Amino acid sequence: MKITEIPLTPDNQQFDISINNINYQMRILWRENSWFLDLNDGNGAAIITGIPLITGADLLAQYAYLQLGFGLWVLSDTTLNDAPGEYDLGYSAHLCLVTEAL
Repeated sequence: MKITEIPLTPDNQQFDISINNINYQMRILWRENSWFLDLNDGNGAAIITGIPLITGADLLAQYAYLQLGFGLWVLSDTTLNDAPGEYDLGYSAHLCLVTEAL
């Protein structure tokens, strides 16, 4: 298993990312009181939208049927159950990519 932090800042953002040699686009948005993630294919077509950034579970577990080949976890420096606040991303809350080691 390989764990890699996806560098974030506490801002709405969109970026391209290559995972297992497949291109994706990720969008991170603050909506009222929580952070959410949209995962798109390399062309911008939605794969999964509106994933809440919560701690303590693989964010993609419920989408195992898509066979993406990776997981996403939010880890907190404070406690396991602290959801990231508006100013926490990249500081005390970290989005981590989990893939199989090659």
